[in-house]
Amino acid sequence: MSVWKKPTLVAVSALSAFAISACGVTSGESEAPKQPTVLQLLASDLKGSLQKAVDTTDKTDSVTVTMTGTMGGEKISMRGVLDLGDPLKADMTMTDAKGTTTTVRMIGAVVFTEIPEEGRTRTGGKRWMKMDLSGLGELTGTGFTKQFENADPVKQVKTLLAIEGTTVVGQETVSGVPTVHYTVTTPVATYLAQIDAARRDVTEQALAAQGVKELKIDLWVDEQYRPRRAGLAMGAMGDMVIDYTDYDKAVTIESPPPAETADFAEMLKGLKDLTTT
Repeated sequence: MSVWKKPTLVAVSALSAFAISACGVTSGESEAPKQPTVLQLLASDLKGSLQKAVDTTDKTDSVTVTMTGTMGGEKISMRGVLDLGDPLKADMTMTDAKGTTTTVRMIGAVVFTEIPEEGRTRTGGKRWMKMDLSGLGELTGTGFTKQFENADPVKQVKTLLAIEGTTVVGQETVSGVPTVHYTVTTPVATYLAQIDAARRDVTEQALAAQGVKELKIDLWVDEQYRPRRAGLAMGAMGDMVIDYTDYDKAVTIESPPPAETADFAEMLKGLKDLTTT
């Protein structure tokens, strides 16, 4: 064997041994079990993931909501912020089918509605109308405020968690955020059992009047175990989609200044006094 061939063979043998050794290490590492991603866990552990979403979202202080849909054949939309403390506070701008916007603030059971400029002559130029719904009965008062309360994202998760038959649709992107999509179609009676008792009868009557037999509920949860979108399809009665963004962003929702606020109860009392004199 020539002088140069022997060192070459030694070098090749050494390199071959190194390569085999390296392959062995790589093979061993690749065989180690990989930890599932959050999205994979959301898809594989439905009940556990929804419970974790409840626990996580229940600690939320505030959220921005965007609601779009149809009700009674008319398109509606609403956007604003919820302060999820106690009492619940909301500052929302609603847009009807004609494009007319109305700003509503809610602090507990007290609702402040912004009066259109052309209608302020009846309120002495005051910009806001105050209505304390706590004294108007369950149908009018509690029912109205519950509409805002039910936009609370944790309520969406609790509803889905409580209803049997929820399934995973798969991974989907909502407004650029990776999520897992859940869905369930449920009889009206099952859905009614999950909503507030104060609204149960009137909701049942409204659904029955439209011939609605079942409802479809959808929920999209992100990698932080927070809802990003919720959907409710109610057949002929309508449908609603709520998008959730800006969790825990600092918000301040306060009652409008008293000097700019007319009290609906006092106005009614004034009209009653006029009719009795």
